[in-house]
Amino acid sequence: MQLIITEKNDVATKIANILAVGIPKTESFLKVPHYLFTDGEGRPTAVIGLKGHVLQVEFPEEYADWRKVDPAALIDAPLIKGETAKSVVRAVKRLAEKADSVVIATDFDREGELIGLEALEISGQANEKLLRNVRRAKFSSLTSTEVTHAFANLDYLSEPLAKAGEARQDIDLIWGATLTRFVSLATRRLGNQFLSVGRVQTPTLVLIVEREKERRAFVPEPYWVITVDLRSPEARVFTAAHKEERFLDEDRARSVFATLSGPARVANVKATERQVARPAPFNTTSFMTAAASLGLSVSAAMRVAESLYMGGYISYPRTDNTVYPSSLDLREILSDLAQGRFGDDARRLLAKEKLSPSRGKKKTTDHPPIYPTAVLPQGALDDRAHRIYELVVRRFFATLAEDARSESTRIDLDVDGEPFVVRGTRVVEPGWMAYYPYARQKDTEVPRLVEGESVELVDKHLESKETQPPSRYGQGTLIELMEKHNLGTKATRHNIIQNLLDRGYIVGNPVEPTETGMKMAEALQEFASRIASPEMTAELEGDMDAIAERSLSKEEVVDISRALLREAYGSLEENREKVAGKILEGISDDKVLGDCPRCSQKLRVIRSKASKKRFVGCEGYPECGQTYPLPQRGDIIALNESCPQCGTPRIKVLGGKRPWVICLDPDCPTKDEYKQRAANRARAGEAKEAAAASAKTKKPATKKPAAKKTPAKKKAAAGKKTKTPAAAVLHSTEE
Repeated sequence: MQLIITEKNDVATKIANILAVGIPKTESFLKVPHYLFTDGEGRPTAVIGLKGHVLQVEFPEEYADWRKVDPAALIDAPLIKGETAKSVVRAVKRLAEKADSVVIATDFDREGELIGLEALEISGQANEKLLRNVRRAKFSSLTSTEVTHAFANLDYLSEPLAKAGEARQDIDLIWGATLTRFVSLATRRLGNQFLSVGRVQTPTLVLIVEREKERRAFVPEPYWVITVDLRSPEARVFTAAHKEERFLDEDRARSVFATLSGPARVANVKATERQVARPAPFNTTSFMTAAASLGLSVSAAMRVAESLYMGGYISYPRTDNTVYPSSLDLREILSDLAQGRFGDDARRLLAKEKLSPSRGKKKTTDHPPIYPTAVLPQGALDDRAHRIYELVVRRFFATLAEDARSESTRIDLDVDGEPFVVRGTRVVEPGWMAYYPYARQKDTEVPRLVEGESVELVDKHLESKETQPPSRYGQGTLIELMEKHNLGTKATRHNIIQNLLDRGYIVGNPVEPTETGMKMAEALQEFASRIASPEMTAELEGDMDAIAERSLSKEEVVDISRALLREAYGSLEENREKVAGKILEGISDDKVLGDCPRCSQKLRVIRSKASKKRFVGCEGYPECGQTYPLPQRGDIIALNESCPQCGTPRIKVLGGKRPWVICLDPDCPTKDEYKQRAANRARAGEAKEAAAASAKTKKPATKKPAAKKTPAKKKAAAGKKTKTPAAAVLHSTEE
C-alpha cells in the first residue's frame, strides 16, 4: 500500500478526490480521518492529513519549573521532541505498518519540509522499510492538473531545507524561553501574566517604538498657506495654491495675502502624459500589504488566504516569487474564471492576441506568485474570503492587462504679481486600472484654460497650519519593513505582528506601542542591545539560509546562536533590577485607561485592598466617585479611544484563547453582542450535553478491561513520557 501524508486533513481530502479512481472510502482511527482508494496505476493508497507540526521541540521535564530553574540554564539545555497530537501520530503509525512506500505531500517550503521530515520519522518508527522508499510531491495549488502532475513526477525530500527549519525551531525556543522566563521572573509576572520576548518579536517591536519616539520628539513648526478660489470663463470655480507652498514667516504671508484682489492671469498651461506601469504579480509581502489596505489585519488576511488555498481557489500564498513561470497556462486560468462572476473581465483579456504578464524583481523556483486557481461560488465562504479572493483575481487580471495612461496638467497663474499653481490628474486610458480599482485615485481635473486668459478671483484664504510628525506604520508597511530588515520569513511575519498585539505591546492599525511595549524595547536596547537589533536577527537568518545551501550544519548555527544569547544574557543579569524597574514603569503607566467622562480626570485600574478585586476608578476620588467593573482575569490594555455609543474608554483584555475589546460601561448597547454570544454558547453547551445524555441512554458504552502491564511494558511506557507541560516552554513558532 502507498501511504500519502499531507499537512492538513483538508488537503488530504482534496488529494484523495483527485487521485482516486472512483470515490475514496473514508475511515478513521482515534477520530483521525484517512482516505482509502485505488489510484490510476492500480495501487492501493491511503491518504492522511496531519495537524501541522505533530512533534514539538521542547526542554526535558526537569527544566519545567520556572521558579526552580535559572533561565540561563536553558541556553545550553538539551532539546527533545514531544508529540503535540498523539492521536494523529498513532494514526500515522498504524497506516505506516501496512505501507510499502510513503509520499510526503506537505506544503513545499522550509516549514513544510520539516513537517514532512517529522512525518517520515514517525512512519519509520512503525515501519523501517519506508525510510528506503520515500518520495516527495511538490505542488503550488490544489487543482486536479497540478496535483496529478506532482504525483506523476515525484521528487525527494530536502533534508538541508528541513534542517534549516529545525534550526529555526531550536533557536526560537532557546531564545524565547530563556528571555521570556528572565523578564517574567525579574518583574514577577508569572502564569497568564508572563511577558514574552522573542528573537524576531523584539527587534520588530523596537522598529515600532523607534518610530513612536520620533513622533513624541517631533516639535511642530507653524506655517501658513495661501489659496484662492477662481472662476473660469466657463463659470467653473476651482482652487489654486500659492507657488510658495509653505510660508514660514506669518508677516510675509499676511502681506502677500493683502495684495490679492484679482483678477488672475493664466501665465502657462502644460499637460504631460505618462504611462502607469502594471503592478507585479502578488508575492506574500505585496499580497499582505494590499490586504491590509482593505482593512484586514495581516494575520487575518493570511488565515483567509490559507483557507482559500486549501479549498483549491488560489495558489500557495507563501511565496517570494513575482514572476509567473512559463509553464503556467494563463489562458486556461482565464477560461476557468470566465465561468464565474468575473467573466466579463476574463473574456476581455482572453480576446487579446497575446498575453504578456508583468514581472517583478524577485524570481524563485519553489512556488509561483499568488494567482486564482478556480471559481469561488457565491456564498461558498464568508465575506472576508470573497474580498480576499476578489483581490487575488483582480491582481491577476491587472498583471495581464495593458499599462494605463494618465495626463497631468499644471496651470501657472499670476494674481497681482504673485505666482499661483493648480494641478490636475486624470486617467486617459485605464488599462490595468479597469481591472484593479484599488490603486486608482479619483481624477482631479482642471478647467480648460489658455495662456493669457483672465480668470475672476472669487475668494481668498489664509490658513495657519503645523508640520506633522512621521506617521505610524500600518500593518502592511510594517510587513514590508520587516522584509527589508530580514526579520522573520514570509511564513512568520504576520504571526509576529499578531503576537505583539496579543501580548499587549502594540495596539491598533496603524500600530501604536503601549507604554509596556515602549519600556520593554527601551530596557532591552539599553541592557542587551544585540537582542533588540535587526542586524543580529538578520545574521541568524543568513546562517539558517546557509544550512539550506549546505555550507553550515544545523548544529553549528544553533551553537552560534547560543553564544550570542549567552553574551546578551550576561548583561541582562547584571542589570536585573534596572530592567525590571523600567518594564514595571510601563506596566504602571498602562493602568491609565483614559479620561473620566464625569470630571475629565484620569481613570485607572485599581485593586481593592479588602476584596482583592480590580475595578476602574477616577483619580478625582473622593470628589469624583466614578467607577466601572472590570474582568477579573487577563491583562488590561488601554486603546486610547472612546466607545462611539457610550463615550467611555475602550480596552483590550488579554486572556483566554484570543484578546477581546470592550468599553467600560456595563450598560452600553455594544455589550448586547457579547451577552448574545454568551447566551448562544450556553444554549449550545446545554444542547450538546442533552445530546450526549440521550446517546448514552440509547447505547450504553462498553469498555474493555485494561490489559495488565508487564514490568517490561511499564518501563517502555515510562520511556515515552518526554513531553514537557505546555506552561514550561514558549513554542518555537512564536519567535
